[in-house]
Amino acid sequence: MRWLRSCLVLLCLLGAASVQALTPADALALAAGESDARIATLNRLAAAPDEKAVALMQALANGAVKVQGEQVLILADDGSGTDAVTGAAVTPADDAEDAIVNNRIRSALETALAVRDLFRPDPGPQREAAALLQRSAFDEPDASQLPLVEKALAGELDPAARDSLTLTRAAMQLASEDEAQRLAAAQTFAEMGQPALRPLLAKQLEAESSAAVKAALSAALSSLDRSLAVSSALSQAFTGISLGSILLLAALGLAITYGLMGVINMAHGELIMIGAYATWLVQAFFKEALPGLFDWYLLAALPVAFTASALVGAAMERTVIRFLYGRPLETLLATWGISLVLMQGVRTLFGAQNVGVENPSWMSGSVTLLGNLTLPWNRIIIIAFAAAVLIGVTLLITRTRLGLFVRGVTQNRPIASCMGVNTARIDTYAFALGSGIAGLAGCALSQIGNVGPDLGQNYIVDSFMVVVLGGVGQLAGTVYAALGLGILNKLLEGWAGAVLAKIAVLVFIIVFIQKRPQGIFAMKGRSAEA
Repeated sequence: MRWLRSCLVLLCLLGAASVQALTPADALALAAGESDARIATLNRLAAAPDEKAVALMQALANGAVKVQGEQVLILADDGSGTDAVTGAAVTPADDAEDAIVNNRIRSALETALAVRDLFRPDPGPQREAAALLQRSAFDEPDASQLPLVEKALAGELDPAARDSLTLTRAAMQLASEDEAQRLAAAQTFAEMGQPALRPLLAKQLEAESSAAVKAALSAALSSLDRSLAVSSALSQAFTGISLGSILLLAALGLAITYGLMGVINMAHGELIMIGAYATWLVQAFFKEALPGLFDWYLLAALPVAFTASALVGAAMERTVIRFLYGRPLETLLATWGISLVLMQGVRTLFGAQNVGVENPSWMSGSVTLLGNLTLPWNRIIIIAFAAAVLIGVTLLITRTRLGLFVRGVTQNRPIASCMGVNTARIDTYAFALGSGIAGLAGCALSQIGNVGPDLGQNYIVDSFMVVVLGGVGQLAGTVYAALGLGILNKLLEGWAGAVLAKIAVLVFIIVFIQKRPQGIFAMKGRSAEA
């Protein structure tokens, strides 16, 4: 019985192979004749292909097929030919005709060859094939290719490839003469809610003759427009929060050096730049010495960027700024000169050209929400990082001995000195802390753009606006001002453009400060009276 069962299985396999094998009639029907008949043969062979059929399809796509009587030949690069069915070598005759491949046949060949990749277990080829089929269906949908797509959807597919193929099927259904198929396509488009579908739906709505399908397409368009409006609003809000988090990182250190210490530090942008260059140097070190750990270089860059900027800030405070406390305009001029020195020093060491800092793999890519709302991972992580830095600074200022000393020196330096506080040391620590936070901002900024000597100049004015608008010496005001300006800026950009949005924000700040000079949050106590 076991021997008989094995023979039956072998016979079934041989029978299946014979059904799927390329025949001379199939080869001739695929290479010559009317387009409809050729496409029907192509779809049938692609649904259950063997290697000879795939080789013939590929040769047709490459324009390397000739028809010689009843025989179909595949040409090699040297001009020699082989029989497409038997594989035997055949010398092409002078009267052999080229197999004509028009645009419709070429599109069908691309579809058939792409469908073959959908049956591979690797998600990469599946996604590429599904994307190719989707583009082809959106450009020129062909309902005759639906059986191939249906067969692929019935198998195991990567989720992204399945979504693309579902849209491909719906686009092909729109080209069907069957009203039920077009209704099903409209329902699919309404459920998917992809922005790229709108032109296709609008085009089909104009050409549609069925009232029922027209109503379904109109409903799908309305649903898509609502989805796009919600996604656009959420995208603008996310972009505004992202910009606000960047402004917060850039201004948080300035809120300490200017808000708490009264130093107008025009070199704050260059401290941000130093943090960014420190990140670039750590990246270069990991590339050379620890390539296997490259994805974790950013974690090592954080303390390096903080330390580098903090040391430069401490040196600035010890050598220049400590002699200028109480004279804000002189600190402005002195730190502006220091900023020029730092920029020129970086140009001398690293060159004037921008350098690129790569994202680790866990910060690359994006997450898609609501079908068409894409949020980049690097922006999401920077928002979380800004929140973590804010929480850390708040706890440091309000819950630690150093924070108590900083607040005491800020509020009343003589009394703090009488209580035994080393005010000179606290000044250095506070300035180094603000400078180190600027270095962390530079580390974050390196993940969303190039790093160059002029990096800090793009953020120094915005940082001062955030600190002044929020209220000098108020960390909570800095947070509200940064997020508010970020969201306001992005909302105005969508309405008036980037340049006019910047001007409008500046006018808003000027008017606000005229009406409320102390900012969003006013300082309380003797420090405010001073």
